[in-house]
Amino acid sequence: MTPRAADRARYDRATAHLDAPVAIVDLEAFDANADDLARRAGGKPIRVASKSVRCRALLERVLARDGFTGIMSFTLAESLWLARSGFDDILLAYPSADRAAFAELTADPKLASSVTVMVDDPAQLRLIDEARDGGREEVRVCLELDTAFKILGGRVRIGALRSPLHSPAQVAALARAVARRPGFRLVGVMAYEGHVAGVGDAIAGRPARSRVIRLMQAAARKELAVRRAETIRAVRAVAPDLEFVNGGGTGSVQHTAAERAVTEIAAGSGLYVPRLFDNYTSFSGRPAALFAQPVVRRPGVGTVTVLGGGYPASGAAGPDRSPVPYLPEGLRYDPQEGAGEVQTPLLGAPADDLLIGDKVWFRHAKAGELCERFDALHLVEGDRVTATVPTYRGEGHTFL
Repeated sequence: MTPRAADRARYDRATAHLDAPVAIVDLEAFDANADDLARRAGGKPIRVASKSVRCRALLERVLARDGFTGIMSFTLAESLWLARSGFDDILLAYPSADRAAFAELTADPKLASSVTVMVDDPAQLRLIDEARDGGREEVRVCLELDTAFKILGGRVRIGALRSPLHSPAQVAALARAVARRPGFRLVGVMAYEGHVAGVGDAIAGRPARSRVIRLMQAAARKELAVRRAETIRAVRAVAPDLEFVNGGGTGSVQHTAAERAVTEIAAGSGLYVPRLFDNYTSFSGRPAALFAQPVVRRPGVGTVTVLGGGYPASGAAGPDRSPVPYLPEGLRYDPQEGAGEVQTPLLGAPADDLLIGDKVWFRHAKAGELCERFDALHLVEGDRVTATVPTYRGEGHTFL
């Protein structure tokens, strides 16, 4: 029996009492992935990206481990909810225009001390002030440095369109604007190098493209390390008590941790290890989060149909954004139908061994987005479900 076949047998036994659709997290794999992230971080603390987990119980589990400190959240409403739930170090990774939430933040000392908001434009500071509605609490601020790699005199840009602050001088200028503005305190700088951390460099069947990606990423890391260090020196001249410099992501943990200017690493997807994180030379994790769909039809030889399963991930549309049939090994989509909204045909020899009601296990393309489809995660240890915990959705929250 192959390791994957053994996993399938375990998961089927563990969930035999549960009807599919069902989602699980293999705790042994989850913990092993956490250990690997901490090892790669080399002693620098890891701030957990909540968007990649979206389950309070699992956030608590990983934050109880050595090497993990604080949460990187994705909306202000989520940040306030987490702060009220007992989490006390929350960095909102994206600017917000949620005026009602800013009014809550600035009126509550506990919330204001627990949550740091992201800013990359003076207009965002004005919006916060206009939203205060009498709230006088000091707002903790983090600035975001654009990490994009620009070549050919800036005519070619590689990297996500995020912050407009690309140069050390631009970040320092906004730092001075924050320092001059009453009611705000600059405490951190973030720089997420998504073109390194979130792009695999070992694409199956694409050796030439993989080599180009590795060359690009090596050059981008070198350029960013210099620019990030210059930026932090310039910001510390304005805010000498800067508390943190956040960088990285699951795919670049060890590289970012090696930079002296960086004080903490962000990571989250590496806990679940969805399919988009299979294609890296720098690490390999264990799939920890899976979902199962039930076989409901057998249209013919070598074909079964499962209920639903069309759970595409965000990003540019393409085959890599679909879940992948994982267990039993050897199943594939019908190229004319793909993953369907209400039914999904699957082709391959293993289909002939599947019966009506059997489970087919899938891996999602991205991490936390799976939790927007399920109310609960069943936590598996060995061949047993040892706990069932709600996702954000299961607690009545869909923040985006």
